[in-house]
Amino acid sequence: MKPLLTKPEINAIIYGMHGAPFSLLGMHATGAKKPGVVARVFRPYATKVELIRRADGQVLDMPRIHEDGLYELFLPNEKPFDYLLRLTWFDGTSSDLEDPYRFPLQLTDFDMHLLGEGTNYRAYNRMGAHPMTVEGVEGVHFAVWAPNAIRVSVVGWFNNWDGRIHPMQQRGNSGIWELFMPHLKPGDLYKYEVKGHQAFLAQKADPYAFASELRPRSASMVWDIEAYEWQDAEWMAARDKRNWLEEPISVYEVHLGSWRRKPDEDGRMQTYAELADTLIPYVKKMGYTHIELMPISEHPFDGSWGYQTIGYYSPTSRFGTPDDFKAFVDRCHQEGIGVIVDWVPAHFPKDGHGLAYFDGTHLYEHADPRMGEHKDWGTYIFNYGRNEVRAFLLSNAMFLADMYHIDGLRVDAVASMLYLDYSRKEGEWIPNKYGGRENLEAVDFLKKFNELVHLEHPGFLTFAEESTAWPMVSRPTYLGGLGFDLKWNMGWMHDTLDYMQKDPVFRKYHHHQMTFSMIYAFTENFILPFSHDEVVHGKGAMLSKMPGDMWQQFANLRLLYAYMFAHPGKKLTFMGMEFGQWREWQHGESLDWHLLQYDSHTGLQRLARDLNAILKGYGCLHQIDFSWEGFEWIDLNDWENSMLFTLRRGKDPDDLMVCGFNFTPVPRVAYRMGVPRMGTYEEVLNTDAAIYGGSGVSNSRFVTAEAIKWQSRDQSIVVTVPPLGAVYFRYRPDMANHVS
Repeated sequence: MKPLLTKPEINAIIYGMHGAPFSLLGMHATGAKKPGVVARVFRPYATKVELIRRADGQVLDMPRIHEDGLYELFLPNEKPFDYLLRLTWFDGTSSDLEDPYRFPLQLTDFDMHLLGEGTNYRAYNRMGAHPMTVEGVEGVHFAVWAPNAIRVSVVGWFNNWDGRIHPMQQRGNSGIWELFMPHLKPGDLYKYEVKGHQAFLAQKADPYAFASELRPRSASMVWDIEAYEWQDAEWMAARDKRNWLEEPISVYEVHLGSWRRKPDEDGRMQTYAELADTLIPYVKKMGYTHIELMPISEHPFDGSWGYQTIGYYSPTSRFGTPDDFKAFVDRCHQEGIGVIVDWVPAHFPKDGHGLAYFDGTHLYEHADPRMGEHKDWGTYIFNYGRNEVRAFLLSNAMFLADMYHIDGLRVDAVASMLYLDYSRKEGEWIPNKYGGRENLEAVDFLKKFNELVHLEHPGFLTFAEESTAWPMVSRPTYLGGLGFDLKWNMGWMHDTLDYMQKDPVFRKYHHHQMTFSMIYAFTENFILPFSHDEVVHGKGAMLSKMPGDMWQQFANLRLLYAYMFAHPGKKLTFMGMEFGQWREWQHGESLDWHLLQYDSHTGLQRLARDLNAILKGYGCLHQIDFSWEGFEWIDLNDWENSMLFTLRRGKDPDDLMVCGFNFTPVPRVAYRMGVPRMGTYEEVLNTDAAIYGGSGVSNSRFVTAEAIKWQSRDQSIVVTVPPLGAVYFRYRPDMANHVS
């Protein structure tokens, strides 16, 4: 019998050029001119295809109408009916399978509308691969955006990665392609084969994939993102009621792949499950309030540290499954620890299976390299003005908060997003519509991001890694700000480290570097960062940056940390800094935990733990971090002796802490310090204490103020500030008449 298909239609199927396969494949009524039904199947690896009428089990042979494996069966005077396919393979075995093209399309016109205008901020609910049951049949629904493709197919082991077999249906002019694939299940690997114009053909990982194959392989993996049962309801409810800006925040930044490897197993990386048993107890013991994970989204190259992301919706398979990562976060919450994740919406890599040139056009990135490429990093820049791209990124932020219970996002490289001329010479960038250098579309995107996550998750924290003088980064959008909760204080970090690396004999000439930060300290909500960026690329470890002999190096670092914790702003330190890692950080190697066999390193570690405890224990060190009401200089002018004295205040008028800092190796004995009130002051920290590896130059535990005016105060105390040391004294109103 002559095929009902025309030759162009046959060619479109067998050569993988058809963009509307549902119009030809599957079962269709043929109409009044030739009443009946026609069923078509394209299966090039089958030697025989039969159609089984489900109602009565009748088996009907399907004639092959093209040698490449196209089958067509016409049944006159029939109406469409439920059926199965029986495929016989080259080895003589057979399989009874459902036909994907007999199932209805799942996306609605409303879905298309929201996705097209970019207002579906949970697009992950519809895009990507979703296990579901359709008409009683279990399978997976796939949806992908590729508006300029000629044809998009789902490929995997189930079709020998042949893109001709399971082409998807494009929905109108939305650019969204979909297909329900029966029989597939969580754990199955897949990609999208995208055929575009000008001979473009590529197999792409799913932009919305919930799981990914372990590198160097690059397939996406079907995963049931709803299956995990959370146990952190108490944490989540409490988190969203807290005013984090008045809470103690001490963040431990971690690169999971190098925190602590398994020395007895060839130095392999720990899994999410193992890290839950090792990293979380350590962080809790040390007293950190949050863990910040360097990017855990799937990335192809270990050396990018995760900052060149491919799978924005897929936790990296290096450490386990998505559910394993959920269990890690869950465990953190049960132990009272928040989880912050590095998020990279600024750029993405050019790997062939990723977002770059996705459908044969510059889809996620700008076509013009003056706007679409970071030459320094060899990456592409997102086109924030495109609705679907904005929805992809905004939905990703919501996804991490919704589905992974993440407590905050640290947004990487914000400066590169804000400025069109970032790291570009004259003529290498395009001004905005007003002739300026600001990336208006990126600004709008960042504002929308902050509005969305805070509206839906009030206790969610957002951090901007932003190193310029862009105003109001951490101010609400309704006041004209970008809406971040906190901004990294890169100026404080650079000035402080530059000062601390100088020989103490020269520090008095650079005293302003330690006081300058207070000129702008309250223009933003700052977090003070000593991050991974300060211990790579030849910069050396924190301990090795410090000048002097070994004793002085440790003393300097203890002093630096004490100064950091007394300074207004939330705190962040990178792993290894807390115990004195000597070597510069290497992403492929474990931290040097063996150093803890030495007292100097355990002493530094104990200081880090005690600083976290003091930060939590005294409201004056965290309640008013972003206003002059919480901080005063007692004396900032003793540059000759490289001394600083500060006062921190809490909400309670009696919650006071006076701190002294000696940046020279000369002990300052019987040094008079002005204090805010008469009464007793208790020493709660001395970085030179023997338990920290210091020399033991100390004070009495309690000192009593005298009515002697000093440093513009009506009363003062006499203390000893140890060499390269810091002391904290808290006011004790309950001991007003104590005599030491």
